[in-house]
Amino acid sequence: MSFDWKKDGKRIIVICIAAVIMAVNTKTFVRTGGLYPGGATGLTILIQGIFEKFFQMSVPYSVVNLLLNMIPIYIGFRYIGKKFTMYSCLMIVLTSILTDVIPGYVITYDTLLISIFGGIISGFVVSLCLLMEATTGGTDFIAIFLSEKKGVDSFNLVLGVNVIIILTAGILFGWDKALYSIIYQYAATQILHMLYQKYQKQTLFIVTNKAKEVSEAIYAVSMHGSTILQGEGSYQHCERDVVYSIVSKGESKAVIRAVREVDDKAFINAVRTEALSGRFYQRPTE
Repeated sequence: MSFDWKKDGKRIIVICIAAVIMAVNTKTFVRTGGLYPGGATGLTILIQGIFEKFFQMSVPYSVVNLLLNMIPIYIGFRYIGKKFTMYSCLMIVLTSILTDVIPGYVITYDTLLISIFGGIISGFVVSLCLLMEATTGGTDFIAIFLSEKKGVDSFNLVLGVNVIIILTAGILFGWDKALYSIIYQYAATQILHMLYQKYQKQTLFIVTNKAKEVSEAIYAVSMHGSTILQGEGSYQHCERDVVYSIVSKGESKAVIRAVREVDDKAFINAVRTEALSGRFYQRPTE
């Protein structure tokens, strides 16, 4: 694994900042609101709560969180990418230690505000890590594994798993905090969908007179192929080519810019792709 001082140095700095924000969010919002946000973080807090309530023992956040991440880290090294997993380990370790070290600070006691803004911050941090080709750990590893192996956006599946964790917390510690935790997790998931679009896909229909050049431009940017269809314009009854291609949503803007450079008169229709069956190239994770 080579080290690029500019690229990897930036990743390390951003991940360190993300770890600080996540730890502060956990101590400021999650702890104050008594929430169980799902994932490794929520499961860690749930386990801490169980030990405190039933065994009168205080268990360090860092110890539980690191133990829970062992299997996801193995999945990362084995199936996703070594460099990706190493930076994720940096995020996990820093967040775990900082959560134990940083003192809590109360901004508000309004549980609804805590659920919404805490979830927004959590979704932003997770998205920031994913954009830097790392993760906050836990179920994020599983989501990426499923997305790359199955070619689907599986973060909604993770939301379902998190709901199970939250329901368990509701049974043990009360339903009001559990229901607020669902709001927290929903807000985080929506921010994640908005900011991180690697596993979302868009279908492009491009009407052009330069079909070959447009197809080459699409491939140069995204490494995705395309299909050229023959059509006829209904107004002037002249022949038109339609280039059909599917790209990841995160690449679609760059693809459209490249198409515009080739043919500034091209008519482009970008449609959200709900489901896809067949081979779809996914850039490998380092």
